[in-house]
Amino acid sequence: MADKKMIKVKLVRSVHGRIASHKACVSGLGLRRMHQTVEVEDTPCTRGMINRVYYMVKVVED
Repeated sequence: MADKKMIKVKLVRSVHGRIASHKACVSGLGLRRMHQTVEVEDTPCTRGMINRVYYMVKVVED
């Protein structure tokens, strides 16, 4: 079976005071605190969540 493509995402701005749906996207990505980096599977669903909260997260290149 082929390896799944993964993306690293880092939370660079706080979720405090944000819209509830944006907070939900951040937690759905697995981010809990500032400057935390998580590795998520590269699917259209996760891309959509990243695009919605583009101003709070950063895609980390290795």
